[in-house]
Amino acid sequence: MGAASGSTKPSAASLRAEPDRNCQLCPRLASFRAATRAREAEWFNSPVPSFGDADARLLIIGLAPGLQGANRTGRPFTGDYAGDLLYATLIEYGFARGVYQARPDDGLTLVDCLISNAVRCVPPQNKPLPAEINNCRPFLLATIEAMPRLRSIVTLGRVAHESTVKALGLRGSAAPFAHGAIHQAGRLKLYDSYHCSRYNTNTGVLTPKMFRDVFAKVRADLK
Repeated sequence: MGAASGSTKPSAASLRAEPDRNCQLCPRLASFRAATRAREAEWFNSPVPSFGDADARLLIIGLAPGLQGANRTGRPFTGDYAGDLLYATLIEYGFARGVYQARPDDGLTLVDCLISNAVRCVPPQNKPLPAEINNCRPFLLATIEAMPRLRSIVTLGRVAHESTVKALGLRGSAAPFAHGAIHQAGRLKLYDSYHCSRYNTNTGVLTPKMFRDVFAKVRADLK
């Protein structure tokens, strides 16, 4: 979330894992949020909090809330196509239980898993600016630091991967993004996947099998 002019970016240690409902760190995202609130008053229209258990061993990091998905429902990957594939896969590999019905009150629960985003507010055209990614990273770092049993991180897409790598203090050249790649970061393993967006699946960039294979490896490693 882009820092306002003249403001001082807070350190990761001073931040909560979740931004305030009316976070103003990113003027462009705050303006977009205000406009959406005026147009769709019944939607969530706030920074979307992480979903799951902070005591989990698996953290999944996406890009940002979708306008009519998580920004509308208030739960990551809920209400758009990406959630259909993600939650079906999590159920298949035992990281979720219940029935995903694309709404936050569907009773779905995560098992040993937490889902978050590199950017917590919906960006116009689903494209956060570099400054917004940078300024939201302390929330991502705080989320990671609040997970004492964390062992595995799945990053969905290049932006989530690169922001996570920076949050962990790794050199990008030492952990380049590639679907199916696994990187070691101290006690943590990072697993890369293409984002489970409708565009990626419709174009064949990501197939359901490719996506399942990533989580099959995570499940095997988290015995």
